[in-house]
Amino acid sequence: MGAPLIPYIKIPEIPLPFPKPFDSIKPFGLLVATGVYLGSVVAIRRARQRGLDLEKMNTFIFYVVGFGFIGAHVFDAVFYTPEKLAEDPLYLLKLWAGLSSYGGFFGAIAGLFIYKWRFNESVIGYADTVCSAFPLAWVFGRSGCASVHDHPGRLTTSWLGVQYGHPDVRNPDVWGLLSDPSQVLGRFDLGLIEMVLTIPLAVAFHFLWKSKPRPFGFFAGWMSIAYAPVRFVLDFFRIEPGDPVPAGVPAEALESFRRLIGGESDPRHFGLTPAQFACFLLLGIGMLLVRFSKSQPVPASWAEVKPYEPPTEEEEAEEQPKKKVAAKTSTTTDKDAAPRKRRRQAGKPATKEATKKAAPKSDDDPSGEPEQTASEGGSDSEAKGDAAPLSASRNPADTGEP
Repeated sequence: MGAPLIPYIKIPEIPLPFPKPFDSIKPFGLLVATGVYLGSVVAIRRARQRGLDLEKMNTFIFYVVGFGFIGAHVFDAVFYTPEKLAEDPLYLLKLWAGLSSYGGFFGAIAGLFIYKWRFNESVIGYADTVCSAFPLAWVFGRSGCASVHDHPGRLTTSWLGVQYGHPDVRNPDVWGLLSDPSQVLGRFDLGLIEMVLTIPLAVAFHFLWKSKPRPFGFFAGWMSIAYAPVRFVLDFFRIEPGDPVPAGVPAEALESFRRLIGGESDPRHFGLTPAQFACFLLLGIGMLLVRFSKSQPVPASWAEVKPYEPPTEEEEAEEQPKKKVAAKTSTTTDKDAAPRKRRRQAGKPATKEATKKAAPKSDDDPSGEPEQTASEGGSDSEAKGDAAPLSASRNPADTGEP
């Protein structure tokens, strides 16, 4: 029988003079923030190299990251911890309480579409550039998960197990790498395993970007294709209902690990976790994006790409009046669209059907033509002006008007 060889990591929190949950700097939050920052820096640098507008890229990152964090918590609350949500509906607003990676992906996709709807911009270039830097950010994100061991897997006697059963795991005064050669039972740390498996993808994306420009959709597609099957397999190593103990574990060792038995298992539907079902969707999206990328134009080399250069002060000064005029025109158009439509309708010549349904004939109207109503010709001066063709065709003598 083997034994778990990976030490249990314990990193202390840095206390802060603020109320909870902001009373300390936690290793998880620090590593995740580092990943977001480094990923954003790399994405912006690559956007400049690809000739994309940096101001739009910054706004795009704000949308996808912001909605990504919201989606990560909502997905976790609804699909992984519904009992907490049923007990306290306000748990949905505690964005720091629990996160799901797939919820983050779907939230980021929602942010992408909201950005596109809000600014009416093409997003494929910005999305693909962000995805080219995402594996680097993900390495730090999963490092945060490994630092707090929030993705515990099944009990195992394999050397790949982490020593969750170390006697100082729950000792608040002990920090560092906890290792005990006498340990014979541990757990798979899925956050740590996924972090290690993401490093090759981050390295590969670095050299793929550096070698030559890729068509938009390339990195987003291959990132999805690479992640989905890995995550699908890893979820089979999550805690199962009942948290079964591997065969061959001595009774005395099992007694010392009693607190590990009955660990919180992830919900399963038809034998699969919610994330495993999402893997099928992500894989399909990835295949569509790769196919889409093959139809996109792409420069043959980086020498043919003109890097983005921010506008000079003179160019910015020239653009400002144009932007103001465009904004004013857009506002005026939206505000005056309905009145203009009504005035156009008021100025249209009356049809035969409308004439038949008009007011009764006047006794002084030998021609039989009905008098024009306010709804047909308009009562204000502006409406009368628009209705000039209709008014000009009328003879006051024929209608009995003075």
